[in-house]
Amino acid sequence: MIRVLFVCHGNICRSPMAEFVMKQLVEEAGLADQFEIASAATSTEEIGNGVYPPVRRLLLRHGIDPAGKTARQMRRSDYDSYDLLIGMDSENIRNMRRICGGDPAGKIRLLLDDAQAPRDISDPWYTRDFDRTWRDVQEGCRALLAHLTQREGC
Repeated sequence: MIRVLFVCHGNICRSPMAEFVMKQLVEEAGLADQFEIASAATSTEEIGNGVYPPVRRLLLRHGIDPAGKTARQMRRSDYDSYDLLIGMDSENIRNMRRICGGDPAGKIRLLLDDAQAPRDISDPWYTRDFDRTWRDVQEGCRALLAHLTQREGC
C-alpha cells in the first residue's frame, strides 16, 4: 500500500484537487487497491469547510465528484502514517516540515518535483486561474504516479 497525503494552505483548492485527480488516475490504471490517498491543510482557516465552489465545479466538469470532502489540518502523526507528503508550493513545504518536526525520512516533496519543469503550483484562491492549477495538478499527479509505479513496480 502506497499512502500519499497532498497538502496545501487551506485544503479547499489545490490539495483536494490533487487528491481527487490522483484517485482518478490510480483507478484508471487499475491500481486503486494499492493506494491510500488523502489531503490536508497546513493552516486552520478552513477546517471543516468543503471544497471551494469554483474547484468543485471544475472537478465536476471533469467527471470527479468531491462530495463529502472537508478540510482538515495536517498533524504531526501524518508523517508516520503516510509514505509521501506532497506540498503544492515551497511555503507549504516549509510549514509541513515545521508541523512534522523536520523530514528525516525524506517524505516531504513538491507535487511537481517529478515534472519536466519542477515548480510551485499557484494558488487559484489568489490567481483566480483554476484551469492553470488544474493543468499543473494533472501534470504533477501523472508524473508522481509514473515515478511511483516505476519505483514500486506496480
